[in-house]
Amino acid sequence: MEAMRKREMLKHLVSVLVDERARMMGQPMDLAIPEDIDGLWTLFRVLVNVRPPAPAMPAFLDMQDALLRGIAEEKGIANWQDAEVAPTRERMRLWRGDITALRVDAIVNAANSQMLGCWQPGHHCIDNAIHTFAGVELRMECADMMREQGREEPTGQAKITRAYNLPAKRIIHTVGPIANGKPTDEHRAQLAQCYRSCLDCAAENKLHSIAFCCISTGVFGFPQEEAARIAVRTVRAWLDAHEAADMNVVFNVFSPEDEALYRKELGF
Repeated sequence: MEAMRKREMLKHLVSVLVDERARMMGQPMDLAIPEDIDGLWTLFRVLVNVRPPAPAMPAFLDMQDALLRGIAEEKGIANWQDAEVAPTRERMRLWRGDITALRVDAIVNAANSQMLGCWQPGHHCIDNAIHTFAGVELRMECADMMREQGREEPTGQAKITRAYNLPAKRIIHTVGPIANGKPTDEHRAQLAQCYRSCLDCAAENKLHSIAFCCISTGVFGFPQEEAARIAVRTVRAWLDAHEAADMNVVFNVFSPEDEALYRKELGF
């Protein structure tokens, strides 16, 4: 995307979001709007992270969608087939990179029980990234879904939504166990259920490729090595039991440490 156009789009979107928030708060916002692209993007992300799930004007959505799709192209989109095939299992793959840049039938979001995305401005969690790069439409869809459900999302289940401006076709949201570094047998069973529920959801929706993030290993504190072992073991068992589903599974990692753990579990 051409830099000048990107800057002007961000300035307009930020201005709309600032005015909208001022109306919601009932008073003007004393906020200096940056002139540089990085500063504008940071402020845009902050504002969408804290924006309630309310309808947005079509003109705003059109510009936001154009911006986010342009950014996705800039980052570079990878296809799930580019992921490295596990030596011991053809339908299991490993890919290190940004899950919001992966073209696949579904990516998995490690959600919280509200299922509305991360509200902490600029937080470096997968939930925040997915909602940021999908666009504000995602929080609105999730809010409608949760309003209809009438209660918080239990641990270990799965919900599917559109992916909006992500290259993936769908997002499957699951709430992992909060282990705080000391997983119990119940936490282990819940984590395994997250993987099964997401795979069941993908199969029920006739999807044939899914990319998993490292569920519960961030702020939820599930030890990474044990989480990787549970993830691979559970997915392997599901694939063995569901040959007709023709499912291809990508384990998406971001850090070198997680990559090393999954390489070990996948037999590289």
